[in-house]
Amino acid sequence: MLGTFEWGMAFWIGVGAVAVAQSIQGREGIKLPPPPAVDTVPVADDYFGTKILDSFRWLEDAKSPETRAFIDAQNAYTGRYLKQATIRSQVVDDLDALENVTATSTPHERGDSYFFTKRLSGEQQASIYVRHGWTGKDERLVDPAKLSRDTNTSVSIADVSRDGSLLVYELKQGGADEAGIHVLNVKTGKTLEDELPAARYFGVSFAPDRASFYYARNNRQGTLLFQHVLGTRMSKDILVFGHEFRGEALGPNDLFSGEVTDDGHYLVVEIQRGVPPKRVDIVFRDLTKPGSPFEVLVWGLESRFNAIYAKGAWYVKTDYKAPKGTIMKADPGIMPDVWKTIVPEGTGAIEAWSIVGGKLYVNRLIDVRTETTVYTLDGKSAGRIDYPGIGSPSEIAGRTTDRHGYFRFSSFIVPPTVYRVDTLTLKRDVFFQPKIQFDSSQYDLKQVFFKSKDGTQIPMFIAGKKGLKQDGTERLLMTGYGGFDVSYLPGWSPAAAWWLEQGGWFALPNLRGGGEYGENWHEQAMFDKKQNVFDDWFAAAEYLVANKYTSPQHFAITGRSNGGLLMGASITQRPELFSAVWCGYPLLDMLRFQKFLVGGFWITEYGSAEKENQFPYLLKYSPYHNVKPSAAYPAIMFFTGDSDTRVDPLHARKMTALMQSASSGGRPILLHYSLSGGHSAGVSVDQQIQDDADQLTFLWTETGQPIRRK
Repeated sequence: MLGTFEWGMAFWIGVGAVAVAQSIQGREGIKLPPPPAVDTVPVADDYFGTKILDSFRWLEDAKSPETRAFIDAQNAYTGRYLKQATIRSQVVDDLDALENVTATSTPHERGDSYFFTKRLSGEQQASIYVRHGWTGKDERLVDPAKLSRDTNTSVSIADVSRDGSLLVYELKQGGADEAGIHVLNVKTGKTLEDELPAARYFGVSFAPDRASFYYARNNRQGTLLFQHVLGTRMSKDILVFGHEFRGEALGPNDLFSGEVTDDGHYLVVEIQRGVPPKRVDIVFRDLTKPGSPFEVLVWGLESRFNAIYAKGAWYVKTDYKAPKGTIMKADPGIMPDVWKTIVPEGTGAIEAWSIVGGKLYVNRLIDVRTETTVYTLDGKSAGRIDYPGIGSPSEIAGRTTDRHGYFRFSSFIVPPTVYRVDTLTLKRDVFFQPKIQFDSSQYDLKQVFFKSKDGTQIPMFIAGKKGLKQDGTERLLMTGYGGFDVSYLPGWSPAAAWWLEQGGWFALPNLRGGGEYGENWHEQAMFDKKQNVFDDWFAAAEYLVANKYTSPQHFAITGRSNGGLLMGASITQRPELFSAVWCGYPLLDMLRFQKFLVGGFWITEYGSAEKENQFPYLLKYSPYHNVKPSAAYPAIMFFTGDSDTRVDPLHARKMTALMQSASSGGRPILLHYSLSGGHSAGVSVDQQIQDDADQLTFLWTETGQPIRRK
């Protein structure tokens, strides 16, 4: 097989430029010339005796004049397509009604004050607000529009001091992960001189006396936890934790943050070994005893732990000998085998948990439907939180000492509402409900089950207008992820809402690799088992076609990040199943991903081609290395941007060049390359609307009636 692969890649090696000779024809009458010519500069790598050739290695250099010229040419080419798409202006108008609305976050309660972000209709970014009293007036504290002329500048709350007098907020540009740290005096409304430059921070937490705060900063060398004393220079910050502990070195893939317990007693550090972590260690320091060393809550076990300190005791959620999760009362430094079980492992995976007002709130997924059960701290049942149908509730957020908790609920057909819960009575009030022009009563959301290639039962959510035809003629948009122990639940999406409004179906299969059924479900799609994700996805598509929700010519798929890898596998393994693919911020070169940005974090999920036993399976499914010359591929839009500091945009650049050279089907293959957007949220409302409009215009157009060629 490897020898064949070498020959196949040799097809791409040439001198000068590669270009597709035929003209390109999109659906709905769109016509394009051949894609821009792209130079090939062959580079050979040797993996354990197997030679791998790469003609577009030069596109990995984002700053070179040649790469910038490539980006400009591709954006111009994509622009030619979008200018011909007659529905785009209407899509923009429709999305404006769905996205340009007032929205808020769940609040941080401090005494009788509530801190939250809110974006008013017509504003480009959310500001930070405070409300004094439940019925008080919302007062704007931090307005990003006054901090920068760039509408892609955003702010978010990092922490609020226990007395509500100080606020730490993050300032971010575009969709980058990096942010700057700033401190605001809430009473005076003035920002202090204490400013930390833009970097990758993991958590900020005020010390009990609010005279300092703790922050973790990550770079290529690893993560370090510092204490910053207000009024001092950053160069004077005190290193609190990092480099090594117990004689064990902490490496670049060991991520952690420091959090002060709600009562101010302890500083807690949770060390996650990779993304996702297979091992999580927890240490803590007694802040009531200056200079005291860090003590161990749990260390050195190949399991994951998450701790909350409440009412003078440690409570830990873990998958230690409980793949679906259990909650225990922990004794520091003692093996979990002898800890007291508070909430035993059940039939559903614990997806989230919290302690608010001295009670435990546990979100379990029962066949991917959330059930929230309330317990006392000794494990006795104390009620439950009910939700209005299938959807995506957040955890019950709040402090262990607060009376009230807060959660958000939404679904594909229900816009997000923020609720307040009284922990004494479980009565709930609405904190905020948006006014969005979307009539939920016109739509249905249901769940079905189907069998994957190996017989595994897979759940899937399907939404559509009531009475929508099921005869194979309707468009359908399917999205998925399948990785990193991330559970994908049916939450609100303006793009999905638009698709539903037009009369299309929308589907979300819950693929293996996620956390929907616990750690075993996740492990079934890690490392050499990654193909299970793709097989689950293809089985979902086949189910939808067999049951006449749609047909391949009307089938659109979308995914980003690890979901972008899923799109890449769809393109290279089953191109005949789909008509249009939106591949966002994707991971596509699986032999080199670990060499760029924070790609090294993910070897705990995928493995690394630098290991001889892992190279073969990565090569087998790596989308970039499995493009076939002269094959008929669906219409594709690769989507990325300069501000993506998580998944390097090189993946999309290289794959675009390769796919445009390979495809013989005459369908559009486009690169949408943002000069301001990135992986994380943070772009302006107008920018988000334009980006979503480009995506939806492309997918809707390319799932219309196929061109009848003479």
